[in-house]
Amino acid sequence: MSVQQVNYRTAESVSPSHPDKLCDQISDGLLDAYLERDPQARVAIEVCGGHGKVFLTGEVTAAKHIDVAPIVRRLAGDNVEIIEHIVKQSPEIARGVDGGGAGDQGIMVGYACNETPELLPLETVLARRLNQYLYTTWPYDGKTQVTLRDGVVESVVASFQHAPSAALRRAVEAWLTEESLAVPAPKVVIHANPAGDWQQGGFDADAGLTGRKLVVDNYGPGVPIGGGCFSGKDATKVDRSAAYMARRIAVDYLRKHDAKEVYCYLAYAIGYAEPLEATVIVDGVQQRVEGYDLTPRGIIKTLELTKPQFEATARYGHFGHGFTWDK
Repeated sequence: MSVQQVNYRTAESVSPSHPDKLCDQISDGLLDAYLERDPQARVAIEVCGGHGKVFLTGEVTAAKHIDVAPIVRRLAGDNVEIIEHIVKQSPEIARGVDGGGAGDQGIMVGYACNETPELLPLETVLARRLNQYLYTTWPYDGKTQVTLRDGVVESVVASFQHAPSAALRRAVEAWLTEESLAVPAPKVVIHANPAGDWQQGGFDADAGLTGRKLVVDNYGPGVPIGGGCFSGKDATKVDRSAAYMARRIAVDYLRKHDAKEVYCYLAYAIGYAEPLEATVIVDGVQQRVEGYDLTPRGIIKTLELTKPQFEATARYGHFGHGFTWDK
């Protein structure tokens, strides 16, 4: 008996007012503030927020320190209690980084495909675009999810704070007719606020944490990720900088070979400058990466990663928005 083959793919997106994304933006807003005053600052700031409190912890070594309160309150609201516990970077970690080595071990994955103008998977782009579309009307906590069957939109989930379900459903239907990349099935199943309409969101409803939306930050669930989060980390941390470089290499190889999809893998050891692995898989064929300076210092110079620019990356994902590493 033959088995009918189908191809399902699903991705989600969360709004900038989601608790985890608020934490990511605070971490990166603080990073930007440090870099503005000291481009060589070493920063690793984690944020946990919720229910009237925002807790900051981590390590910072910088020529000038900043007042964290205005940045936290700009993003989290005026009525939060801020608890700050930030210390200097470990001297043993600093010793390896000072010599040009990677700030940690890790495996970073870059990806690019020809499905969308953003060079990202279609389901990921559609979930993000729908989220951005709905956020213009309801700029609050929210989530979207899009499921494709054989490239056709079969179902959509949208949950947004302060959005009446009937109006939310109409907005999703309007987006399906307007979005050029969306090919709807004859009858798309739409779940608009499936748990009921809701008014309490953000830090009032839930706690958030830096780095808890890793798959949303990367390429969606169909593409492996290295595991490290990006937000709050300066570019000596290869969790961030090498992931950005891997994306740049994937985009370059996709265009160079007119390929369908490219994966790039970079692996590092703490304190060691050169990668232990630098490979690409171009339409299923693996080869070594050549022609790039893949040391942390080389990556920082190539991608201009000492500039304050990172809060924007923490809103709707780190790839596909025209950043230096996307070009």
